[in-house]
Amino acid sequence: MNVCVVGLQWGDEGKGKVVDILAEKNNIVVRYGGGANAGHTVVIGSEKFALHLLPSGSVRPQTVCVIANGVVVDPEILIGEIDGLAKRGISLDGRLLISESAHVVLDYHKAEDGFREASLGDNKIGTTVRGIGPCYSDKVGRSYAVRMTDLLNLDGLKEKLENIVNYKNKVFAALYNAEPIKASEIFEKCKIYSQRLSKYICNTTEYLHEQVEAGKNILFEGAQGALLDLDHGTFPFVTSSNASSLGVGPGCGVPVQMIDKFIGVVKAYTTRVGAGPFPSELNNEIGQFIRDKGREYGTTTGRPRRCGWFDAMVVKYAAKIGGINEIAMMHLDTLAGLDEVKICTGYTIDGKEVKMFPSNIDKLAKVKCTYETIKGFGQEITEVDSYEKLPLEAKRYLKAVEDAVGLPVKIIGVGPSRKQTIFRK
Repeated sequence: MNVCVVGLQWGDEGKGKVVDILAEKNNIVVRYGGGANAGHTVVIGSEKFALHLLPSGSVRPQTVCVIANGVVVDPEILIGEIDGLAKRGISLDGRLLISESAHVVLDYHKAEDGFREASLGDNKIGTTVRGIGPCYSDKVGRSYAVRMTDLLNLDGLKEKLENIVNYKNKVFAALYNAEPIKASEIFEKCKIYSQRLSKYICNTTEYLHEQVEAGKNILFEGAQGALLDLDHGTFPFVTSSNASSLGVGPGCGVPVQMIDKFIGVVKAYTTRVGAGPFPSELNNEIGQFIRDKGREYGTTTGRPRRCGWFDAMVVKYAAKIGGINEIAMMHLDTLAGLDEVKICTGYTIDGKEVKMFPSNIDKLAKVKCTYETIKGFGQEITEVDSYEKLPLEAKRYLKAVEDAVGLPVKIIGVGPSRKQTIFRK
């Protein structure tokens, strides 16, 4: 069976844990979009793994890991992750494949990202300043793009970098009065990247189709969340790729018809990082309670996340556009201890009911939430190992979410580790 796992909120839903667990029964895990701005956390026993480019299944030694063409690859970060796993006894030799068509994030992308954000002043988008947006811009612009395949032809890459850096320096000087970047320094880094990564670079689309035809089980891993999707998210406060399941086809070359199940991952509440409207946000002691108990600080940046009640309008919209079949809810344990919990079940704008989540931020900024209030559950649930053993109030909360979203909650997270996961039949 081929399965796609995506986030249905603004990212940070807990996809890493879900992918890691499901990877046990899958031969291959494919990362199909985003860049090192993603942060996926996997907890195994007392060990914690924070991954940014490698698929979350990489911590399982039998799993083949594919970084597909839709990903923008920062070689420095990727090499650091490969070495970091090796130091902990996990080798990727013979089981990591990187698409020759994936684009490369280089120093001038990161510089440009910082210049752009600084120039926006109070209107910052809130990027991670990892060079992701500028790299995707170069990909679309075509003329000044570097792909992983270029690392296999250093002579050609040297000439290409001289042309690109010459152009970038003119732009940076004119717009930001910036000091020039040296193409030679970037090329020297690329020589190291080539030496370290060449053995992994190949045609991953061809490989994946061969594996589909061979009947292998493939797990497709999304990055960020559906509300950060470039086309269908809360633009412009989004990422630079299709972060929903709609990105899987162009992101790896495998059509959606070949995927048997789409699992949407959510938190038992809602969070987001960066600017932009957030209808169910809690700017009070309850929001801080959720932030502290849920350890809501970014894996990539360390930034505190904005927290709010579970927004069924957000999830229902993301599930609809993504063809989601079932829900995996993480962080249910975070809500333990609250006297009552709420679910946003509807929106109104200027007193009129809204039928679908408005991705237009001007409309979203005017939204008023309609809430359903449910009695909270006082006892901790981190040791609960079956649905039947959950408190009655927790079961009622899950049922209310299912009713509001219109999909079954099949996987429940009650803590960060693998074993703190409940599967419903």
